[in-house]
Amino acid sequence: MSRDQPNDLPSISPLRGRAIRSFVLRQGRVTQAQKRAFTEHWPRYGLDYCGRLRDFDQIFQRQAERVLEIGFGNGEQVEFAAAQEPQRDFIGIEVHGPGVGRLLNGLAAADLGNVRIYQHDAVEVLRNEVADGALDEVRIYFPDPWHKTRHHKRRLIQPGFVSLLCDKLRSGGRLHLATDWENYAEQMWDVLDAEPRLQNVAGPRGAVPRPLWRRQTHFETRGQKLGHGVWDLLYNKR
Repeated sequence: MSRDQPNDLPSISPLRGRAIRSFVLRQGRVTQAQKRAFTEHWPRYGLDYCGRLRDFDQIFQRQAERVLEIGFGNGEQVEFAAAQEPQRDFIGIEVHGPGVGRLLNGLAAADLGNVRIYQHDAVEVLRNEVADGALDEVRIYFPDPWHKTRHHKRRLIQPGFVSLLCDKLRSGGRLHLATDWENYAEQMWDVLDAEPRLQNVAGPRGAVPRPLWRRQTHFETRGQKLGHGVWDLLYNKR
């Protein structure tokens, strides 16, 4: 890794002696079905954080392109992608239990074998369990916009985090982000266009129409009802 300890990663920067997190653990109500999902399906789909590099060829029992989705919410996009792109393997990271439980049940119902899930902080997983150049694509859809100015430091898309993503992407790999907050899209452009290892497919400060591999999520639908635009940012690693 060219930059071992980026100094602005959202989950490790000090704030009055505490760690800044890019998420708040709002667990919500976990249904009985979601609770059963952890007992019945976590052994097949779950990856317990261990702090050591993973051999994903061994985990998936094949060599294939690997796609990481960070903050998958209720998992609808991961499940959709795994069914639509069976030739690829998908790794999902989410901290919120209800969404993880829902995805576990969905994967089991569809008998999809090309997905594994972490319920852990994405920065720690990336830094300690994913080898450099191991990913073909990273997807981050509708991350928490932390819309108040004083909370912008909690936003996931920061220079240090993007540098870490670039370390984990192979040369020619793809980074795909989507947001329905224009202010966050502007910050994403500021950060991503300044990263020398990334090239915006649509040109500087450009966005693309929603690609076929990304379904319209309930977050997107909610934003559109509120009158928000939607920006898909697509970058290739040089």
